[in-house]
Amino acid sequence: MTKSVPETEHPVKAFGWAARDASGHLSPFNFSRRETGDDDVRFKVLYCGICHSDLHSIKNEWGLSLYPIVPGHEIVGEVKEVGSKVEKVKVGDKVGVGVMVGACHSCDSCKNDLENYCPKMILTYSSTYYDGTITYGGYSDTMVVNEHYIVRFPDNMPLDAGAPLLCSGITVYSPLKFFGFAEPGKHVGIVGLGGLGHVAVKFAKAFGAKVTVISTSPSKKEEALNHLGADSFLVSREQDQLLAAQGTMDGIIDTVSAVHPILPLFGLLKSQGKLVMVGVPDKPLELPVFPLITGRKTVAGSGIGGMKETQEMIDFAAKHNITADIEVIPMDYVNTAMERLAKGDVRYRFVIDVGNTLDGTKPI
Repeated sequence: MTKSVPETEHPVKAFGWAARDASGHLSPFNFSRRETGDDDVRFKVLYCGICHSDLHSIKNEWGLSLYPIVPGHEIVGEVKEVGSKVEKVKVGDKVGVGVMVGACHSCDSCKNDLENYCPKMILTYSSTYYDGTITYGGYSDTMVVNEHYIVRFPDNMPLDAGAPLLCSGITVYSPLKFFGFAEPGKHVGIVGLGGLGHVAVKFAKAFGAKVTVISTSPSKKEEALNHLGADSFLVSREQDQLLAAQGTMDGIIDTVSAVHPILPLFGLLKSQGKLVMVGVPDKPLELPVFPLITGRKTVAGSGIGGMKETQEMIDFAAKHNITADIEVIPMDYVNTAMERLAKGDVRYRFVIDVGNTLDGTKPI
């Protein structure tokens, strides 16, 4: 039996950019998508954000990558076709797809609108779909997704600056709500002022919280205070600043995806305060237990959110004019963008203008 190839696995031709190996180099790629099923929504991809996990995945830094990889899970576009049973959207609507495109729909997590914690969650790319084929993401011209995993975009939400919210937005919105930080008067620390951190500041402020940005970069102080509206700024390497803020925070959202010490953060928390990790360092962090015990403090993790909460997040963002700060790039700039992302040289999220710049040139 001849092994199927990406171009012929499914009946609908598709085109995107893919990484073929752990070098992470992306180049033009022909593949295919399934036909639009009764419950499916097909849409033309207009924009796709570049997430830090895209960089980890194309280089197989987590050891989970399935090549070839078409990355992208901050995807927005215009509906072109809907299946006969689709009720959520219609042709012409603006929609988005985030980190997942499938789950078991029968476990406790799924029954509680937490498909993101389903043990059988299917990722938008580099994952195995129900039919056994590899999923391909949004660095491509077209997507087809079960309507359950479609997010409706409000009319006033810009597609380019709204795209990163489908990952970075829900990644910080969900823990802010779940851990009780989304209440007026709460004091929330945000560690790291990158793709996740800058959006976290905006959401926390919209909830009415007092926000302190914690960063290793003194140069980001003016940006944090004057542009993003944070209330205060701490340089995490300055002991006097950390001491002055000791025991003042109800919670901290740590967005940093590099290895870093978390002991200094415990000191900033009030008794019974919570440190929530949403960044994904590629090596384990050191966890000192004594300061947890002496303050009944919590270290927790949080990953994206369920579909119901993701829609809630997008609607909240539209109501409060929250978008990501972005740099829009053409598709053929993506390898340079990845190099810059690895160095932290972006303010704060790259978004690929897929609709206007995905050149249909066939790979050699």
